[in-house]
Amino acid sequence: MSRAFIKEDGGERWTPPPAPRAYRVLWRGPGGPEVVYETDDLLTALHWLASRERPGFELRDRAGALLATAA
Repeated sequence: MSRAFIKEDGGERWTPPPAPRAYRVLWRGPGGPEVVYETDDLLTALHWLASRERPGFELRDRAGALLATAA
């Protein structure tokens, strides 16, 4: 089998990356933005964002447009 289809570290077959979700929640930390939650449901994303007790979270769509922030 060609090495192009085997991961170097574990000898496992290559699997495609998961499809991107419609909405993602990012946290703007000291190391830069980090995706902490992804979903295809806007209401679920908004509820998840609202339940955060500290600021610094942003809800963005697949294109990267800012939809909401936790302030």
